[in-house]
Amino acid sequence: MEKITFKPDGGEAVVDFYVLEQTTIGGVNYILVTDAEEEDDGEAYILKAVSGADEQEQVYSVVEDDGELAAVAAVFENMLDDVDLI
Repeated sequence: MEKITFKPDGGEAVVDFYVLEQTTIGGVNYILVTDAEEEDDGEAYILKAVSGADEQEQVYSVVEDDGELAAVAAVFENMLDDVDLI
């Protein structure tokens, strides 16, 4: 599992996430991450790329829109047969 490090705005401490899957929908990149190295432990989050493709560092934000979250979660559930996203 690939580990990525996020630096939140405001100078807070860095946060490590582990990438479970990634996809592109309508030209927007999404990643499914967890905060625990073991797949059955921890919380899962769906993050959306909000920076331009030409930028050196990718910027992600948590998907908060309920409709968008449900649609992307359904795609990830289809990609990962043994995972149910709530």
